[in-house]
Amino acid sequence: MDATTAPHRIPPEMPQYGEANHIFELMQNMLEQLLIHQPKDPILFMISHLQRDNNNVPKIVILGPPASGKTTIAMWLCKHLNSNLLTVENLIAREFSSLAAGARRHYQNVTKVPSTLLVRLIQERVSEEDCIRRGWILDGIPETREQALMIQTLGITPRHVIVLSSPDTVLIERNLGKRIDPQTGEIYHTTFDWPPEAEIQNRLVVPEGISELETARKLLEYHRNIIGILPAYPKILKVISADQPCMDVFYQALTYAQTSHRSNAPFTPRVLLCGPVGSGKRLQAALLAQKYGLVNVHCGQLLKEAVADKSKVGELIQPYFQKKMAVPDSIIMKVLGQRLSQQDSVQKGWVLHGFPRDLDQAHMLHSLGHQPSRVFFLNVPLDSIIERLTLRRMDPVTGERYHLMYKPPPTVEIQARLLQHPKDTKEQVKLKMDLFYRHSSDLEEFYRQAIAINGDQDPYTVFEYIESGIINPLPRKVP
Repeated sequence: MDATTAPHRIPPEMPQYGEANHIFELMQNMLEQLLIHQPKDPILFMISHLQRDNNNVPKIVILGPPASGKTTIAMWLCKHLNSNLLTVENLIAREFSSLAAGARRHYQNVTKVPSTLLVRLIQERVSEEDCIRRGWILDGIPETREQALMIQTLGITPRHVIVLSSPDTVLIERNLGKRIDPQTGEIYHTTFDWPPEAEIQNRLVVPEGISELETARKLLEYHRNIIGILPAYPKILKVISADQPCMDVFYQALTYAQTSHRSNAPFTPRVLLCGPVGSGKRLQAALLAQKYGLVNVHCGQLLKEAVADKSKVGELIQPYFQKKMAVPDSIIMKVLGQRLSQQDSVQKGWVLHGFPRDLDQAHMLHSLGHQPSRVFFLNVPLDSIIERLTLRRMDPVTGERYHLMYKPPPTVEIQARLLQHPKDTKEQVKLKMDLFYRHSSDLEEFYRQAIAINGDQDPYTVFEYIESGIINPLPRKVP
């Protein structure tokens, strides 16, 4: 929100709608495509672009030295993501393309395709309907910095670039055992990945150019080129060690390919912290409010303030406080709804803790239009909670708070007069823990995109995990 202009009464639903439907990213992507393609009729172009609805299709580049397994990983990603694999071999093998025919003639003469021709082949291929609809994965392309810049100039921009890395000695040893099935194109290895079927074993052939000398020459050329390619993809690049089991490499590559990059969209955090008593919700809320200027909304504190202000709602709450009874959800929602609808909450965002405690309250919060954009569950074992709470003490003379383990009193005299709050007894703590976990599974089911965090560690470490969860986009679920 623009705080420099006069305050606008913006309903909470407006920024929520924009964030939920990725309006900023949609407009940003459309503007990028307009500037790249510069169509004669921008309106028709934008309509066509929106109808395609392909902003989230895979656009992946996989690079790596010879024998790093990049082709295998690229093929597995294609199958898993239902995308199109683009290699030098299948680009020049296309039947109904004059560009491919010219590339084949070059390849037969010098076993290499000129960069200009290869980039034009890529441009032709990615503009076809199946690549527009299902995306593409470039295997081993670009090979040089020149190709990387030429591809970028044409507006072909990958969303994820994966670089496989491994020691040269490992790659040379791995390359010597490589075998190819001429019928399927599948790659096997005499040591690591030998097919069990005798029929496949008998038809495997040794590929050309895998001798130790030839592999060393290719590695030298790769290392010379890769240092120029990597700076072309500074924010979308991930290096993965290929010196580990192939499935581990694949799952790391798949996880990265399914992550969303941080958006430049304006974002108003609406954070909900859930967790049992003593899990550190209040401290984390205070840290978030302090660093990001969020409105710290503690449900219990709101009720106390309403009573202290002697408002009409406070008068309704007062009898429940006097009788030490639970305040009805309808009254809580009235107080909470008013606070979350205030201009500072809408403008700055908020961090809520102490509510909802069960599924009914979560539904009520949702019905008022106050959906959190991030939900965190702070998980702390019972033993740690008991240790945190039952050892808390207060000095009745000074009002100073102590903890017998983490912040012991400085003198024996002070220790002798310390008092324990009745709510900090072991029985009361267990009762509250049981109450929380009775409803926690329902809340976790309701907030399916919630992020679980180990709350049984240093509070500033917990804060870093929460901060990362707020700043970065929510991960897409792996199918």
